[in-house]
Amino acid sequence: MEAPHSPAADAAPDARPAGSPADRSAVRLTVESPERMRELGRGLAALLRPGDLVMLTGELGAGKTTLTRGVGEGLGVRGAVTSPTFVIARIHPSLVGGPALVHVDAYRLGGGLDEMEDLDLDVSLPDSVVVVEWGDGKVEELSDDRLHVVIHRTVGGDTHARPDGRPDADTNMDAEAEPGADGADERRTVTLTGFGSRWSDADLATLAR
Repeated sequence: MEAPHSPAADAAPDARPAGSPADRSAVRLTVESPERMRELGRGLAALLRPGDLVMLTGELGAGKTTLTRGVGEGLGVRGAVTSPTFVIARIHPSLVGGPALVHVDAYRLGGGLDEMEDLDLDVSLPDSVVVVEWGDGKVEELSDDRLHVVIHRTVGGDTHARPDGRPDADTNMDAEAEPGADGADERRTVTLTGFGSRWSDADLATLAR
């Protein structure tokens, strides 16, 4: 299985060290609700192209799957985007002639790229958009060009541990709880940082408009 590849990687060499954040490629947003998180995903989809790798970081319930659901809607893929926890990866083919969405839960992956290859996904990753939850320190080898999205709960509630060892949270945006339910606050801070030449000229600031 080939690793994702961006056509931008064939351009002139980047003077920045490999893996360093690209200039003008980071933006921080405040997201107030699950629907706004989905809107962010739909907006992000407009910037994505085949071969892109998107890494999502955030505690359980932060909104990673909700964001990915919006990406799937924006890409026009088939099937409902849900958490891939129990299957590690799901493939959503395009219904509009665009790239497929490969949605990966890397929480149980210890070997990174090797284990991704062992999944034997029936799809060409360079022709797809790959979104990986819990991928920190595991899938960076897939591509020097990647977008790292960190979702942080800005107020309220402590983080707890679930029986399976994952962090848990009082507010689960991925379950799309009603804002204010049981005193919960849905507000999230989302930071998007581009790495590599692919994202050096990407206008992530459009997502804040």
